[in-house]
Amino acid sequence: MTRLLLADDHTILRDGIRALLSAEPDLEVVGEASNGAEVLTILETTPVDVVLMDVQMPVLDGFATMPELRRRFPEVRVLVLTMLDHENYVARMMEAGALGYVLKNAAIGEITHAIRTVAAGNPFLCTEIGLNMLYKLVGQSVSQTDETSGNTGADLTARELEVLKLIAEGLTNGEISDKLFISKRTTETHRQNIIAKTQAKNTAALIKLAVSRGLIS
Repeated sequence: MTRLLLADDHTILRDGIRALLSAEPDLEVVGEASNGAEVLTILETTPVDVVLMDVQMPVLDGFATMPELRRRFPEVRVLVLTMLDHENYVARMMEAGALGYVLKNAAIGEITHAIRTVAAGNPFLCTEIGLNMLYKLVGQSVSQTDETSGNTGADLTARELEVLKLIAEGLTNGEISDKLFISKRTTETHRQNIIAKTQAKNTAALIKLAVSRGLIS
């Protein structure tokens, strides 16, 4: 069982994450904090495996919390859960000792995968962050890729095209899994493969690209 501490100054977000994670039998939320100071206080008396922590918090933010957390509780792993997607934030938190970084708009399947990955002692970057950093590394923006790429989507498999159409209809990963009788993990893999092949930055860009190339109507 992986014991989690949720650290975010928005109560409604903590409640939502707790509710979503309650369906995962190997994950248990053992505490909640609204800022970094509360995180450090809770860790003094509560055994925790992974802290799921935002960067922007009052009193003590993620940047200020990380050095003290690493010094006092080196066995605790940190997964950043935030809306801050700039590579500077990613680099600062990872350099400070965070083991993973995932955006709040990620699917719950990706978030739970990130938690398990970090709990096992392995680093994790969410798909959107990874792709953004890759684009900048090769000096190629998504818009430039759309204009110059000769890829028409022909390299998508039949199953990936099915998943793409259902994404365009607004279905969640879980709904797509149920409709196609496949696991959520398989659906997530198909989604990541589609994004990688089309080089779309996010779901909205993916749908726009698919329509422009005639992959969906």
